[in-house]
Amino acid sequence: QLQVEESGGGLVHPGGSLSLSCIVPGFTSKGCGMDWYRQAAGTQREWISQISNDGRTLLADSVKGRFTISVDRANDTVYLKMNDLKLEDTAMYFCRVDYPCNEAWGQGTQVTVSS
Repeated sequence: QLQVEESGGGLVHPGGSLSLSCIVPGFTSKGCGMDWYRQAAGTQREWISQISNDGRTLLADSVKGRFTISVDRANDTVYLKMNDLKLEDTAMYFCRVDYPCNEAWGQGTQVTVSS
């Protein structure tokens, strides 16, 4: 199973930006798709973005226009660039290995948006 490690979370004011990283050694050579999810306290985990093994990207409506997913295949790293952050973006953010690979999750990185 691939190992997943997220980083880059922190405390930011509304309107600010953060860039999350997800390092997954081997996902490029295995041709995996990758996803970002988030989970706010007391809520279900929510899918927010995907990048497929051929580079196609998808974003949830809740983050479209503010978040961007990208990949550095040379370094097996997926990024989530988050702009114009809102209070409701506060959550634990998780990276997930997707089809056609076996599912794997990281421990998550906390993003807190607060004034």
